[in-house]
Amino acid sequence: MKAFILIALIAFSGIVFGQDASEAKTEIVKAEKTKKAKKSKKAKTSITLTNVLVIGQMDKPEDRYSIEINLAEMLAERGVKAVPSLNVMKLGSDARNLATDSIQKTILAKGVDTYCVVTIRGFDRKHTVSNLEDDFATTLEQASFFELYREDAVSISFQFKFFRNNVCVHSEIVKCGNIGSRETVLKRFRKKVGKRISKAWTK
Repeated sequence: MKAFILIALIAFSGIVFGQDASEAKTEIVKAEKTKKAKKSKKAKTSITLTNVLVIGQMDKPEDRYSIEINLAEMLAERGVKAVPSLNVMKLGSDARNLATDSIQKTILAKGVDTYCVVTIRGFDRKHTVSNLEDDFATTLEQASFFELYREDAVSISFQFKFFRNNVCVHSEIVKCGNIGSRETVLKRFRKKVGKRISKAWTK
């Protein structure tokens, strides 16, 4: 009888140990998956730019001008052949015309095969890149209703989508905080986007 009880206790201990080990293994797997998910969420992809047409998708012509000129200057300073779309089309022209074959052939003849569409995603919230599957023409169809500065805003998020052969090859959001005027928006834009250019958009 004692032997039977001893065997039963050993068997029960083995079952409990097996359950504990299984639960521990499950917890480890979950922890590893969570860690990988967090790592992949934080990681930002990169693109190597040698040339680019900069397209500011803003309602106000002056906002579009400011973003295109500033971004083109920053890219040129880092060795990228950068052309503002305003050099291809007049201020106030419909940016959707950039998707036409005739204009794209003209741009390609200038040695440019990459397009960067810059839009304002919003203020004071965390945003994610929208409509990743859209092609170049579809992206140009989308309107932006935000101005470069809004009085009650303390941060602004810019979306960058890069296209080659009319297909989106890279996209990301850059958030600029601590803004208090249109001038500080442009100042933060140059600082934050300048870092992304040096770190992930150029060699």
